[in-house]
Amino acid sequence: MTEDLGYVADNVPSEDELHELAQFFKVFGDTTRIRILSALYIRELCVCDLVSLLDMNQPAVSHQLRILRAAKIVKNRKQGKHVFYSLDDDHVHELLKDGLEHIRGNCG
Repeated sequence: MTEDLGYVADNVPSEDELHELAQFFKVFGDTTRIRILSALYIRELCVCDLVSLLDMNQPAVSHQLRILRAAKIVKNRKQGKHVFYSLDDDHVHELLKDGLEHIRGNCG
């Protein structure tokens, strides 16, 4: 093994990390979840706004939000009777931005 290949071998993520990463990206593989994330990319929204915007029923939107929250992709906060959702952090925001730039051919 060459020295460079040894460096690569020493720095490849562990199998557990690779599995978690694959599961993380798998969540992005659903069009409905991407639609939700695209709306939340613009601003925080309550469930009722997402239901209206996506023309979906509330249980279906809530189900997708549970998946996104479990993956730590979105976060929520309660305000009175409403639950508001937003992207969990800047990393998720950048992933969406970079993904769109990539498919639109605007990178590099």
